[in-house]
Amino acid sequence: MDNSSGVGVLDKAVLVLNALEAGPASLAQLVQSTGLARPTAHRLAVALEHHRFVHRDAQGRFILGPRLAELSVAAGEDRLLAIAQPILSQLRDLTGESASLFRRQGDVRVCVAAAERSSGLRDTIPVGAALPMTAGSAAQILLAWEEPDRLHRGLRGAKFEAATLASVRRRGWAQSVGEREQGVGSVSAPIRGAAGRVIAAVSVSGPLERLSRSPGRLHAGPIMAAAEKISEGMRRTAS
Repeated sequence: MDNSSGVGVLDKAVLVLNALEAGPASLAQLVQSTGLARPTAHRLAVALEHHRFVHRDAQGRFILGPRLAELSVAAGEDRLLAIAQPILSQLRDLTGESASLFRRQGDVRVCVAAAERSSGLRDTIPVGAALPMTAGSAAQILLAWEEPDRLHRGLRGAKFEAATLASVRRRGWAQSVGEREQGVGSVSAPIRGAAGRVIAAVSVSGPLERLSRSPGRLHAGPIMAAAEKISEGMRRTAS
């Protein structure tokens, strides 16, 4: 099937963006995945970076940039956010803790939706905040089902180990106790897209004085139920 639009430079730029959908890529990897000549791939990636459609991670690799998320929100077509927002509010009301939705962007995870606890001590993570992939239960979720090479790269400098991620995959949820911030705990579960791939993590977080040193014991059930509701909504709207 010919996917050409007849506008060569646009088609090549889309090739670059499509390649980055799979994750961070060096210039050599972009050349390999797109079939473009190295100077062409570099020129297009740098031009897309200028317009914030492409960004660089800490290793200098190309990743999808923030402008794509901004356009998605502006168009009101982000199915995940539309499905997740009311479920996040329900999760907050059920657990009494702030609920958040995270997506991975290169070496960080970005909060793309939230339902905050209205009063008392809370762990407030504003929408748009970028947090490290090296700590926190949402980071564990977003890394646990990655391909082995990306998983092992992600463990470098992380506050959790491979055995932790094996446990996450086995039980279907993750918890952290003071990993990202002292005195704060969280519990997270994976959201899967239509193809079954983990595309986001749903979390609740709050002070350890409420969540205890075993937050999963308190909230794993509601978190997993919320994640399944969102995942089911994604499957239903994709069919």
